[in-house]
Amino acid sequence: MKTKRLFKENTYLCEIDAKIVEKTTFEGQPAYIFDQTVFFPEGGGQPWDLGKVILKDGTEYPIAKVVEADGEILNVLNTKDELDPGTECHQVLDWPRRFDNMQRHTGEHIFTGVFDREFGGTNRGFHIGDDYMTIDIALEDRAKVDTITWDMVKEAELKSNEIIYQDLPMIVRHFDDFDVASKEPMRKPLTVHEDITLVGIGSNDNDWACVACCGTHLKSTAQVGLIKAFKLEPNKGMYRIYFEAGRRAFLKYQEEMEVLHTLGRKLSAGTEDILSKYDAQVEKNSAKSYQMSMLKKEIISRECKRICDAMASGAYENGLPIERYNILSLDDLTQLGRALSPHVKKLGFLVHEPSTTVLLVSDGKINCGKLVKENASIYNGKGGGNDIQARAIFTKMEYVDTFMDLIEKHLR
Repeated sequence: MKTKRLFKENTYLCEIDAKIVEKTTFEGQPAYIFDQTVFFPEGGGQPWDLGKVILKDGTEYPIAKVVEADGEILNVLNTKDELDPGTECHQVLDWPRRFDNMQRHTGEHIFTGVFDREFGGTNRGFHIGDDYMTIDIALEDRAKVDTITWDMVKEAELKSNEIIYQDLPMIVRHFDDFDVASKEPMRKPLTVHEDITLVGIGSNDNDWACVACCGTHLKSTAQVGLIKAFKLEPNKGMYRIYFEAGRRAFLKYQEEMEVLHTLGRKLSAGTEDILSKYDAQVEKNSAKSYQMSMLKKEIISRECKRICDAMASGAYENGLPIERYNILSLDDLTQLGRALSPHVKKLGFLVHEPSTTVLLVSDGKINCGKLVKENASIYNGKGGGNDIQARAIFTKMEYVDTFMDLIEKHLR
């Protein structure tokens, strides 16, 4: 390795002087290898660091990406300029981003360690996203339970936060020898064979969370601040848990509490009775919805009878019924159209004025969908349907009237 990885020994180091020792490429972009670095590359489920490099003349280049390839740390700079090997610079770490990543990563160690200790669950997947983190817990040979429930997640969350309160040290040890490292007690078998870092919690004598990890970590559990779980769901035979840690967990908690308080104000309820008030409101709304549904059915039934009677008495001009509606919805008119269809001799029009939409209804002898397809576009309309019912949507009511007049003349 050409780069001295200073972040391995001191994750709180933010600025250093460095020198470019090699110029290369990564995914078609110029990339640089430094003699030493504070920038952590992507790895272990943790995103890469950001920051900037400053040349002696004051020119600044933001870090776009830091990755590890073939054992070397490659730094892609956000610039079209190309720098030469030997160029000296000053590295400045984006500390808020690093600390955020360390809070989240260390929080994952605590949360995962608790699942292993309490339930024998093994972490088989870890993802740090923009809005949340996830872990995939598998119940394998060491499992103490046969399922993971939400109550277990809450128990693990509580115990994880108790570990945070204890302000336990994070133990980070580096090994060059696989045989030596593999003798240490770990919650997952060691698979890394060189440049090994073991991370644990508490003390070497009582380290229940020890695992190999290449990421950056806080000095103590207290600096994580908070761990909050959000959701549990099955995933490919495992249990995926959504959670957050650190400042992000606090902000998420704050956001959800604001929603809770806002809902409480709307329901005139406190947090202690908000669920009962909500359930009562849902029940009330359900009763109103049922009543509204029954009323609409009655209205549609009566409208169907009224229109059928009018057709039978010859009340409609040219024999084509045209009815206009403001209160009933398009879905209501669709139901009315289905009820009318067997009784329409030629064609009927149901106009929904709020949306400047007309529904064509027939008994199938006249193809409603074909009429819309062939004629609606003449008046900048659009729509479609089938033999017995179709809708045409226009931008102006005058287009609806002109369209219906065209169809009427077409059918004479």
